[in-house]
Amino acid sequence: MIRIGAILVGLGFTLVVLISFVTGFITWSTEEVEKGPEYSFHEHPQNIAFAHEGPFGHWDTQQLQRGYQVYKEVCAACHSLKYVAFRDLGELGYSEAEVAALAAEWQVPGINPDTGESVLRPGEPTDYFPDVYPNAVAAAAANNNAIPPDLSLMTKARHNGSDYVASLLSGYEPVPEELKAQFPNFNTPEGLYYNSYFPYLNIAMAPPLTQTGQVTYADGTEATVGQMATDVAAFLTWTAEPTLIERKQTGWATLAFLLVATILAYLAKRQIWSAVKPKKAKA
Repeated sequence: MIRIGAILVGLGFTLVVLISFVTGFITWSTEEVEKGPEYSFHEHPQNIAFAHEGPFGHWDTQQLQRGYQVYKEVCAACHSLKYVAFRDLGELGYSEAEVAALAAEWQVPGINPDTGESVLRPGEPTDYFPDVYPNAVAAAAANNNAIPPDLSLMTKARHNGSDYVASLLSGYEPVPEELKAQFPNFNTPEGLYYNSYFPYLNIAMAPPLTQTGQVTYADGTEATVGQMATDVAAFLTWTAEPTLIERKQTGWATLAFLLVATILAYLAKRQIWSAVKPKKAKA
């Protein structure tokens, strides 16, 4: 009886799951979904050719240095990089002295050795990029109740992260007339900004890159809005996965090893079984 009961319970459970699946499929295929303006006017990120993309990608250190400069002079006013240490900047082609000088340009939390009170001191290579705001409440109060996210892993947290960040930063524009005509009730509230690359079109972040020459690049590259957006997107790709290129190189080495090992295993198999004669099938 127990075995029969268990079988019946299992069949009942399977039947319920099957009915739920069929009902859900019918609902999904027949239900009319009211699509808002974000479905029609949300654009996919531009396909930007970054040097680090592809199986043979590499870091463009000049671009990464320009991206760091854009982050420091523009993005760092609101966004932190709390998972990145100043010493990591050495991977961008800076010398130890240059890394120490770059770190000293930042103010990080410290302790007064005489009084034990909290103070701000120049950063050192072993320090991490400091938080912009002391807490989330202060961050929200300074940004119209929108807390600026930390950018350390941003390109890993977004689909097509590098392309998305670059497109978003250069995608601010007035609300299209076509959108107004198709959706008369759509509007961009005060404190928000229209950006076709943002999933819901209206974004709380004000346009951070507004004009050519907003940053003066040390290497003389013209700092157009598109150039600055691409450079800082590349830099944030590095902060999110600094071992990206090493991972790709390790992958190629692994594939080469497996290929050689496979060939050797095949030749060994031929050698081992070469003296064994196959039996003739009986007539």
